[in-house]
Amino acid sequence: MASATASISSHPASLRDVKAARIGAVRQQVAMAPAAAATRGQRARAVLPLRAAEPGRQPVSASAASAAPVAPVADEVAAPAAVDYEALAHELEGASPLEVMDRALAMFGSEIAIAFSGAEDVALIEYAKLTGRPFRVFSLDTGRLNPETYQFFDKVEKHYGIHIEYMFPDSSEVQELVRTKGLFSFYEDGHQECCRVRKVRPLRRALKGLRAWITGQRKDQSPGTRASIPLVQVDPSFEGLDGGAGSLIKWNPVANVDGKDIWTFLRTMDVPVNTLHAQGYVSIGCEPCTRPVLPGQHEREGRWWWEDAKAKECGLHKGNIEKEGQAAAPKSANGNGSAGAPDIFESPAVVSLTRPGIENLLRLENRTEPWLVVLYAPWCPFCQAMEASYVELAEKLAGSGVKVARFRADGEQKPFAQAELQLQSFPTVLLFPSRTARPIKYPSERRDVDSLLAFVNSLR
Repeated sequence: MASATASISSHPASLRDVKAARIGAVRQQVAMAPAAAATRGQRARAVLPLRAAEPGRQPVSASAASAAPVAPVADEVAAPAAVDYEALAHELEGASPLEVMDRALAMFGSEIAIAFSGAEDVALIEYAKLTGRPFRVFSLDTGRLNPETYQFFDKVEKHYGIHIEYMFPDSSEVQELVRTKGLFSFYEDGHQECCRVRKVRPLRRALKGLRAWITGQRKDQSPGTRASIPLVQVDPSFEGLDGGAGSLIKWNPVANVDGKDIWTFLRTMDVPVNTLHAQGYVSIGCEPCTRPVLPGQHEREGRWWWEDAKAKECGLHKGNIEKEGQAAAPKSANGNGSAGAPDIFESPAVVSLTRPGIENLLRLENRTEPWLVVLYAPWCPFCQAMEASYVELAEKLAGSGVKVARFRADGEQKPFAQAELQLQSFPTVLLFPSRTARPIKYPSERRDVDSLLAFVNSLR
């Protein structure tokens, strides 16, 4: 879908005109009481297609969009200006998945979408249909799904009368990965790189066109790492339409539901399911990385089976993943994070600077090339949230003459970073230009690739 869309459009827009002009609006067909049909028909017309930013293109700015005359839409559903989502999650703790789904769709209208993987999270679509509200569904087509999964997508579209909004990886990135490392490099060096190209980056582009998304995460999917998933939260890993921390809300309506109860619901409602489930597949991903599980095995053991059991994640829900046996990264008395937190920004494209290394960089008054450096703490959720975009930026800048680096600035390095590197909070991004001694601090809360790249290009 990324290849078929131009850019993120800013709000407001003539939603009825957009629906008439673009493919992708949800066709929701549910039985409704006559008294409510007119109102819901108006809301259905307000549903927009998922508009993800194409790689290498800048989103349309709010100021540019507001300059064009547009017709106001009186029945548009807008998210509340300020909501305490932690308190809301607590309020909904005893709610059913249907109630949580209804609240999510009511709050965000056309600016929320269900992430559908082609597995048992078809339950999310069924719950959405039962609310009687219009809804949108998107899915990540990695290009390596099982034939049965593609057939399942078609059945779901016909059963619910909807169009799934497919997101695709960038073809040039896939081409580079396959030409450089082959079709099955993940069996040798791990699945993270392939997942980042085929899943994480397309997801990030999709979410930039939304203010909220709905996932099928459950606590029992991986008790060691997903045991504390809330029903609703500020997304800790991705950015939404407005950009910056806190711009995207994540809903997990079935977080408290056991897998067996999901299946009871699916059988009761007689909805289509992926035929791979009958062949022993429980958790379903890409064809080369998924296999059936044996009786007694946990469902995640069928994913990336050649890797360590603690690495059964692709990166889509990294912000919700805990280290096994560790509910959250503990803070020390001085406010710095646990030294045991797993490190981040680990990539061949990102140089790891030591204290002497960054001191040398500070002393240079005539650098031969500019350096971009992130000051980070691995336990910081805002640092974790920008990891994927920073690594992608480093890969884009490889060979361009700009060095991209990281410096861990918590613990005993924090006083130095505060005194010499303008550190006030994590993460802090600094550009050390060539031929200029003083580093320039990145001033924005937007930490997506395009924003960071614009900062670098304007000063290099």
